[in-house]
Amino acid sequence: MKKIIFISLTVLLLASCGTTVKRVDSGKVQDLSGYWNARDVKIACDALINDCLANQRVDQIIRASGNKKPVVIVGRFRNESSEQLDASIISSVMENSIFNSGKLDFVADNRLREELRAERLDQQSGYVSDETAAKIGKEIGAGYMMTGAVRTIVDREGNRTVRTYYVTAELTNIETNARIWMGQNSEISKVITRPRNSL
Repeated sequence: MKKIIFISLTVLLLASCGTTVKRVDSGKVQDLSGYWNARDVKIACDALINDCLANQRVDQIIRASGNKKPVVIVGRFRNESSEQLDASIISSVMENSIFNSGKLDFVADNRLREELRAERLDQQSGYVSDETAAKIGKEIGAGYMMTGAVRTIVDREGNRTVRTYYVTAELTNIETNARIWMGQNSEISKVITRPRNSL
């Protein structure tokens, strides 16, 4: 009897320690730790792209291009913050925002271009018909590159921390190195209060 009770208690204990998963609406703000999260990326990127597209210089370039939209490549966004965060997500969200704006075109980044070039060369190897093989030398060159960085300022006293994120972005003419636009978003600021016994 004792053995059965022991096994039952062990099973109950193991069942109570299991992982639970709860799905949430991606539109809801989920800020568990106070660190950089998916909502922060969206807020910063949307604000920066809107600022870029509303800029007078950028607007002049768009108007001067007529039927052909200016072509942008999204370069590297550097993580210069005090956190371990994946800055490539910012590049990806920036690409998405540019594409959805309908005002600028963009080309694939260097990693994807290498894959595409390898595929084109493979298609030129004689295994693919001339009519359907992708031609070499038809790539569209970007005229502008968008780059940027994420930085943080952390102010701490006792069990309270204020964490402010500065996301910067620049649009640069690839041929001339002239900066066309520079923007900064610093609207993400969080006050984190931790229990005193967790310090």
